[in-house]
Amino acid sequence: MNETYARILIDDMLRQVGWDPRDKSEVGTEVPVYLSAGHDPAPDYAGRDSFGEPSYHVAGRADYVLYGQNGRPLAVVEAKKNAINPYVAKQQALPYAQRIDAPFIFLTNGELIYFWDYLNDDARIVDSFYSRRDMERLVEMRQSRKTLATIELQDYYVRQGETRQVRDYQQEAMRALDHAVELGKKRFLIELPTGTGKTDLIGLYLKRLMKAGWAERVLFLVDREQLAKQALETIQDILGEYSSYWLKPGTVRQEKQITVALLQTMIGCHEDYSSGYFDVVVTDESHRSIYGAWQTALTRFDALHIGLTATPANYIERNTFDFYQCKDNQPDFSYRIQDAFAGGYLAPYRFATGITEIIAEGADLNDEHYDPSQFERTWTNEKTNKLMMEEFDRLAWENYKDLAPGQKDGPGKSVVFAISKHHAARLTHYLNQLHPEHKGRYAEVITSDVADADALIRRFKKEIYPMVAVSVGMLDTGFDCRELLHVVMCRRVRSPILYQQMRGRGTRTAPHIQKKKFVIYDFFKNHEYFNDSDTDVFSGAGSGGHAPGGTTTGPRPSDNLIELGLEDEWLYAVKYVEVGPNGERIDKKEYVTNWEQTIKGQTDDPILQKVREDEHLTNEEEELLAKRLNTPKHFFNEENLRRAYRNPGGTLIDFIRAALGLLKLKSTDERLDENFRAWLVARSLTSEQAEYLSLLKNRGIATGKLQLEDLFSPPLSILNAAGIGVELFGEKGLKEVVDDMNETVFKAAKGYK
Repeated sequence: MNETYARILIDDMLRQVGWDPRDKSEVGTEVPVYLSAGHDPAPDYAGRDSFGEPSYHVAGRADYVLYGQNGRPLAVVEAKKNAINPYVAKQQALPYAQRIDAPFIFLTNGELIYFWDYLNDDARIVDSFYSRRDMERLVEMRQSRKTLATIELQDYYVRQGETRQVRDYQQEAMRALDHAVELGKKRFLIELPTGTGKTDLIGLYLKRLMKAGWAERVLFLVDREQLAKQALETIQDILGEYSSYWLKPGTVRQEKQITVALLQTMIGCHEDYSSGYFDVVVTDESHRSIYGAWQTALTRFDALHIGLTATPANYIERNTFDFYQCKDNQPDFSYRIQDAFAGGYLAPYRFATGITEIIAEGADLNDEHYDPSQFERTWTNEKTNKLMMEEFDRLAWENYKDLAPGQKDGPGKSVVFAISKHHAARLTHYLNQLHPEHKGRYAEVITSDVADADALIRRFKKEIYPMVAVSVGMLDTGFDCRELLHVVMCRRVRSPILYQQMRGRGTRTAPHIQKKKFVIYDFFKNHEYFNDSDTDVFSGAGSGGHAPGGTTTGPRPSDNLIELGLEDEWLYAVKYVEVGPNGERIDKKEYVTNWEQTIKGQTDDPILQKVREDEHLTNEEEELLAKRLNTPKHFFNEENLRRAYRNPGGTLIDFIRAALGLLKLKSTDERLDENFRAWLVARSLTSEQAEYLSLLKNRGIATGKLQLEDLFSPPLSILNAAGIGVELFGEKGLKEVVDDMNETVFKAAKGYK
């Protein structure tokens, strides 16, 4: 590709972030850069000699100059043809930027873009150009920025109407972040156990960054609606003086200082933002985000990145540590769950004894990717379902006063984790049979098919009944109820991350009911698999507790972790969707056909008409549309549609547009290219390594997969690809990087893992 074609691509990339290459007050091309006779930088070009000619010598021509609203240069753009690594043009572009007093430089060949804030950092790969406003904001913030050490750490803050003390470990975490920021680190990973105030901590630290002038715009990414609501509530409590909102799919973007969004939403709209739009990006449960296609939303933004996770370090994949620039697989700050128990910040637990264990000794499935309905048929029936609920109910009523002397109504709040929606319905039925006096309100199923799941969750938290919530895949993360005394595991768990999330539902303290601890009713012996016991807590740090029959070493994570709470086996392998309160199973093709016919048939719906005309919806319209579609006839909702379409990142608006034929699906090559750019940004690479991997990417696109043997065959062998690869990465490192490209770039782009 020659330089002329590269410039066509560059013009298009500039337009995507708001620049108009035709407007010379915004974008100058082939701009002459002058030197005076004394070779001093020339602030203007008005000098003329006696013949009326410029008295300055032309030192060169900048391919592009991007100007601010005041007419002053903001950035020089150096364009190279595709065969040239743009990083090598640094020393060509630097004198131009210095002589015209432009604070920033972009280096690009139409494929890779490097951003160079040359007074502060080295050039780094970014996903897009910065907009005019991005660079103007950055210049303004630099002029008013304060040293973080001058901002006093808070001792107290108000949250949910109560004054809370900032805990010692929260202050320690903020000091660690201060130190890393001042040293120039741009990405940070914080590990805190569930229930220890990660969201409060990050709210306090964002306030600190904004006071010091390090941040003006913040993106807070989560993967569940419940987490989005909690994040927004925390932000509006702690950062009430700053504007904030929740960006929902299909709704109009608001120019507020803090944006809360689901990761799934941002996957669909990240290209609407420039790389410099946000100054800080916070990612909750960040270990899930640096994986395959999910990382495209995260790596779009060239910002300070703060990752939050409750997952212990040795269960976080290497790519997460690479992205957050953590050495030796160590987070920037971590706080052990054992210390949280010892400090009284979390409620301890014990396992119920004397309960029936459903899985016989030695019976196991080696793979987490089972068909849930098949597993349910194999290991449970009406007799075992009834027995589990009877034993849980009896023990819960016997011991709730010992767990929380201040709990007035027995047996206290409980969560039951089921295998499938059908299984959840059966367990709920048996619990309500045990307590007929409550007329079916003692236990409730909480899944995405409930007409108003949010209202039901609020009722569970605020009112006496329902006393028991029964769910599958919805309450394991993003669900907090401090009064929870009973966690009931009626399903097999082999993911250490999921196990700790489920266990963590009960760890929050509740002084108002004098909560001392909670009980885990583990009918499937999950705690033995993880070597977890109440005397030696499983924290993912190698060998665990001493439960009889437990494994001698902590299980390692598999390559295919359950991501974003969406079980892969449902998404890709299973051919049906479970819908409705009883978990009726409908073939995915039939479900999609019914969906498309329903959407196309509603020609008089005014909200759907706005979607047809590509108009933004209000939050109220988006919520009303979601409720209207999630009817008892079809149960059309995001969770079911994601499974039916095998698209974990899709939003309700995406699926509506797909049904109407308005959504242009990206080609495999486009998905590959997007995933590759995101993967490059996520890794810490030299310019030579990035250029080499761009070469391999083209081979992978041609063949669908990259193999080491390809390096020894034409056309790559002609370029000595094997020798160069070993020189850049080492033999072991080259194999690892090829494996990682296949798993993260090529495999994910095809829609499977």
